[in-house]
Amino acid sequence: MRFDRISALLFGLAAAGAAALPIVPALAQSPYDGLWTVTVVTKTGNCEPTAQYPLTVTDGKITASGADISGRVGPAGLVKVSFQGAFANGQLNGNVGSGKWNGASGGIPCSGHWQASRQ
Repeated sequence: MRFDRISALLFGLAAAGAAALPIVPALAQSPYDGLWTVTVVTKTGNCEPTAQYPLTVTDGKITASGADISGRVGPAGLVKVSFQGAFANGQLNGNVGSGKWNGASGGIPCSGHWQASRQ
């Protein structure tokens, strides 16, 4: 798996909160919604040593342009993301976050850490 795919999967973010009014549908919001910049660093394996990617969190769901990412951020900022066999988890707090990731490149396991900041 290419490192850019692993990196794109990472970060992703936010818990869905909703304000409900009796007759009006609730609009979901997350304290982590917005544009995030994620820096991914490889500590072991053959993946790219470091890379930086923009990710978007909307209603707690993590997305990245051109990438099929499955990820969310829980109410307490817990991040869980997967993308084509790679996985990342960590914690967001306010406008920053960090965690660990693991995956593979050319069948060789890779792992490292990530850091995120809201733009």
